[in-house]
Amino acid sequence: MKEYIAAAKSGIARLIANIRSVIVVQTTTIETIIASKIAGGHVILADAHGVGKTSLARALSGSIDWGGEHKVDGVKIEPFSRIQCTVDLLPQDILGFNRFDMQSNKSTFHSGPIFANFLLCDEINLLTPKTQGSFLQVMEEQKVTIEGKTYAIPDPFFIIATMNLKGSHLFPLPAPQLDRFMVQISLGYPSEQDEIQILAQHGKENSWSSFKPVIAPGELLAWTKLVDEVSLHPDVASYIVRIIRQTRKHPGVITGASPRAGIRLSRLVRALALVRGQDFVTPDMVKEMVFPALSHRIELEDPSRTPASVLQEVLKEVAAPG
Repeated sequence: MKEYIAAAKSGIARLIANIRSVIVVQTTTIETIIASKIAGGHVILADAHGVGKTSLARALSGSIDWGGEHKVDGVKIEPFSRIQCTVDLLPQDILGFNRFDMQSNKSTFHSGPIFANFLLCDEINLLTPKTQGSFLQVMEEQKVTIEGKTYAIPDPFFIIATMNLKGSHLFPLPAPQLDRFMVQISLGYPSEQDEIQILAQHGKENSWSSFKPVIAPGELLAWTKLVDEVSLHPDVASYIVRIIRQTRKHPGVITGASPRAGIRLSRLVRALALVRGQDFVTPDMVKEMVFPALSHRIELEDPSRTPASVLQEVLKEVAAPG
C-alpha cells in the first residue's frame, strides 16, 4: 500500500507544481483543494474581486487531460464547463431543458453546463435563491432530475464555486447549500513579494502559452479510492467528534457543526494525509482542516465575529491526543 501512496504523492506534487507555474498561490491552499476533490467534496473560493479565484480554478482544470467529450445515456458530458453567474439566470439555464420539435413530433433534451466533469461556477452568490437551489441535487447525489427524468453525471465530478464577499445584488447561500461544499477557502491578498511576481508573470499576453495538462482523470479516481486506506486512529476520530460537539455549546454560537460536518472533516483529513504522502492522520492535520471545513457550517450570534476566531477558541478548549 505504501508504494501506491508514494505514487499518489508524486502525482499530486506534479499537479501542484503545474498549477503554481501559472498562478502564485500557497501550496497549502492547493493541497486543501485537491484533498477536497479526492475526498469527494466541492470547494467555495470566497474572496474579494481580482485575487485569482477564477485563475486558480482554471489552472486546476487545465492540469487534467480530460480527453475528448463523451456521452452518458445520450447526454454529452463536457470535460470542463463554466457558468458566469448573473441575477437573471434561471435553473434551466444551468440544468438544461426539454424542447418539443414540431417536425419530429418529439421532445428533445438540451443539456445545461452542469453536465461536465469539472464545473466552475463563477460568483455563485449572484444567483437568486431559486437558481442556487438547482445545484442541491447534483452536489449531493451526482444526478440531475428534469421533468421527471434523472440523468447521472459520471466521475470525476467536481465543482469550484467562487463567491464575492462584497458587492451589490448578492444573495447569501443558505445553510443547506453551504453544507454541500466540503471546504470554504479565502485566498486573501498576496504578499508584496508575491504581488511583484504576479506582475512579472502575468503582465504579458502569453503567460499561459506553455501550460499543459499533467495528470489523467484516472489518477484522480485512483487517489479517491486510496483515501479509504489512510488510517484514522480512534483517538484522532474522538478528537474530531469532541471538536464538533464543542462548537454546539461554545458561547456565541447559534448553530454548531452537525454530525455530517464531522464525517466530512474526517474524510478531508484522510485525503490531506494522502496528498502529503502519509498513510495516517495526525492531530495537527485536524487542527489545520478545522477552519476550511467548519467555518461555513457554524452560525454566530455576533456578526462582527469571524467563524475562524470562534474555531480557534474551540481548539484551545478541546485537548488534542498526546
